[in-house]
Parts: sequence; structure tokens; C-alpha cells
Amino acid sequence: MAHRTLVQTIAMPEQSSEPSIRLYFITLRADAFALAEVLDPVFEEEVLTTALFEDPDDTDNWQYGIYCEADDETRVRGLVADALGENAPASELLREEITITDWVSETLRDLAPVHAGRFTVHGGHDAAAVANRPITVQVDAGLAFGTGHHGTTAGCLMMLEKCLRRSSSRPLRLRSALDVGTGSGVLAIALAKALRIPVLATDIDPVATDVARDNCRLNGVASDVICETATGFEHPCFARFGDVDLVFANILAGPLQQLAKPMVQHLNSGAHVILSGLLPHQKTRLVARYRSQGLVFDEALIHNGWLTLLMRKA
Repeated sequence: MAHRTLVQTIAMPEQSSEPSIRLYFITLRADAFALAEVLDPVFEEEVLTTALFEDPDDTDNWQYGIYCEADDETRVRGLVADALGENAPASELLREEITITDWVSETLRDLAPVHAGRFTVHGGHDAAAVANRPITVQVDAGLAFGTGHHGTTAGCLMMLEKCLRRSSSRPLRLRSALDVGTGSGVLAIALAKALRIPVLATDIDPVATDVARDNCRLNGVASDVICETATGFEHPCFARFGDVDLVFANILAGPLQQLAKPMVQHLNSGAHVILSGLLPHQKTRLVARYRSQGLVFDEALIHNGWLTLLMRKA
């Protein structure tokens, strides 16, 4: 049985060098999630990558790791020590040499398809097995975040399914959509396949943008999804695309706080906003932030320990 993997790709470094080591803790699940809550924001600012997953050799434990170059190890260890202080786990910060293939492709390639209502996200090796599913999204392990196995990606698809089912009694007017922090493009592809509406998919990482564009071609929605590298809503692609009826923003709590005001300026009346990349205790703060911009809280769900919110512009 495949182990559960929650890979949070904060960003890939712009330089050509690849991460060559992984520094990681092995600890209980609750402690691993607590580490992610403290350390993910630190390494988001450092433009490094972290991953959280169930230990394949001991399902009572989870691993939380940071990926960096070998010559950056001392500094990264210092950042970990400073961030955790007296709250550091009893377990040692371990080290292993890795390559990008080791921590992405090898970790993800054998995972089973993920089902979320009408949506199925799968690797190429499972294409035949899921051929009869209503809407399939093929995404193979690669250099961008998003295989459907992360609780945030699956949570967004589950929330989209709720919206689409609800539309029979309360019709949704979805004419265009935005996927902020698209990663591999899973959410944009799923939406384009379901509704055949134009979608703007953006990411701060040009590698992710290229991967998303390739995945759109693979899934037959290249004409429906525009993929752009954009670091904020001031990028001209948003003005060119126009206001939207639905937004996916599957990133982290900090960026979601910062993006609330500019995001709302790109919404049509009645638009829906699906927010994820959140832990349950962050709900009150995020809901309050988006309410202050005129949105209404609609619904929340928790999947594999990750929170997804549905907000709506009145």
C-alpha cells in the first residue's frame, strides 16, 4: 500500500543548481505537522523546498524535511535551530544526500489515483485503469507541486465538486477562472475539463509554469488554460484576462493574507474563492481577512489535516 505524501513545494531556486541534501526529522504525525507550521514560512522566504510524508518504514512516524545544497547546510541548520528554539523535537535533524529524482519522482511515481467526486488525478501508469472515470487529470511526478495527493490539492477538488453539485439548486455562473499558485496545473486542468471555460493559471516559479503548460497540453486543455509566471496581481496578465467568477488559491496562509485585497479586485459579483494550503487553526484569521474585503464565508472542509475554505463575493 502506498504511503501518504504531503509535498509542499515552496519554490524552486532560480539558479541552475539542484538540491543535493535533505535535512529531516522523523517524529510523530502531530509533531511533524507542528514542524511544518513553524518551518514552512521560514523556508518560503528562503526559496527552499520542504516535504512532509508518512515514514514508509514505520507508519507510526512521519518525516519532515528541507532540501538544500550541501554548502548551505550549516546556514539551514541554524535557521531550523533559531525557528524552533526550545520547541525542537527530541529526534535528531538527520541528513541524506539526494537528487531531484530521489525526492520527487521516486516518492510520487507509485502513488495510487486520487478520487474527488467526478475528478480523478493519476499518473501515466494508471491511465488505462481510470479511463472510464468522468473527469481525469494526468500528472506525472515532476518539478512542480501538485499531484493530487497533497491534502490541499485534493481538498480544493472536493470543494469544487461541492460547488458544482450545489449548482443544480443554486446555479453558478462560471465564465472564467483563476488558479493562483498553479504548480503542476492540476486544479486549472480539472476546472477546464469540467466546464470548458477559460482559466488563467499563474505561479511565481517559471519551472512550475512550464510544467503546468506541458500538463495542459497532455490533458487536452491547452486552448482553455493560459499559464503565466507572475509574482503578484500587478502583473499585466491579470488585467488582460479580466475579472473572474472563481479563484483557486492553494498556497500558504501568509501569502493568502497578503493577496486578499488585490485578489478581490479581480472578482465578478457572486464569484467564489477556494482557499487552501492552510492548517485548521488558521481558519479564523483567514476568514476574517477575506470578510474585511467584502467576501462571505460559505463553507470549510478538512482533508488529511489540511483546511480548505470557500468564500463568496456578495
